[in-house]
Parts: sequence; structure tokens; C-alpha cells
Amino acid sequence: MALSVYFNKYATNPCPCGYYNHPDKDCVCGPGVVKRYVSKISGPLLDRIDLHVEVTPVSYDELTTTERPKVSSAEIRARVLQAREVQAKRFADLHEVYCNAQMPSRMVREVCALDQAGILLLKTAMERLQLSARAYDRILKVARTAADLGGSATIRIEDLSEAIHYRSLDREGWAG
Repeated sequence: MALSVYFNKYATNPCPCGYYNHPDKDCVCGPGVVKRYVSKISGPLLDRIDLHVEVTPVSYDELTTTERPKVSSAEIRARVLQAREVQAKRFADLHEVYCNAQMPSRMVREVCALDQAGILLLKTAMERLQLSARAYDRILKVARTAADLGGSATIRIEDLSEAIHYRSLDREGWAG
């Protein structure tokens, strides 16, 4: 219970004043304050979260005048169901693995093979962002899922880039 309350607090406020990286309002917290606030979540705990997404407020004008993508919920649902079917076939012979997120590390190397460009991109990201071994596995699993959603048998560079992007809270200097 305490952990979920803690994450809810963190998820709703990027800093004590709530305006860090806000598009229209200035954060009044100093860089040290923001960094301390963000560091309240330990690295090992943060490592266990697959997707880190920073969400900024959307203005009324953007909500009412911006052209929205023409993808229906039904189309998205169909893509998700198709990806889940691919994963069900992939793991049909395994008793405790039903989706990419459940793959043990030894299986990740086999199921999430990368081409040379992907290997170089992931190596660069690992070094520049100083990511952990756990983050490495999670990036590959998310990239495999992105490829499944895109209907690709292989992990494309865009799938890997998307997965790396979701590790935003791992980036050194994110909070100043």
C-alpha cells in the first residue's frame, strides 16, 4: 500500500512544486531540489519499471484544435490482440511464459536478436545513458513487443529506438 501511494505521488508531481518541464509555467524548484526529489525512487526500483513516460499538460487549444490521429480504438485493439496471438504462439511450449515481459534473461538473447545497426544503437544507449543489465533486458523485451505490435518478425531500429526512449528516467541529468 505504501509503495502504491508513493508512486502515485511521484507520478503526479515531477518536482515539489509540480511544474518541472511544464510547457507554460516555470518551476520554482532549484536543480538540486528537483534532483533530490527524483532520486527518492531508488535506481533498482526504477529499473523494474518497463516504461517511463513523461507526460506534460495539454492546453485547451491543443485539445480542441489539434488534428487527432485517425486510428480507432477497434484498430488498436485488433493490433494488440494480434500481437498477443503472436506471443502466445512464440511461448506455446512454455508453461510460465505467456508474453514478452515474462521472458527470462537467457531467452531474451534468442527471441530479441538484433541486427548490426540495432546492436550499435543499443550499445551506444547503454554507454551514454549508463543503463543497467536489467534495463538492457527490459529494452529488448519492449522492443520485441513494439515489433509485434507493428507486425514485424524482427526488431526494427524504430522498435529499438522507441524502447530506449521509454527509459527516460534512467537518463543521467534528467532532473538538472
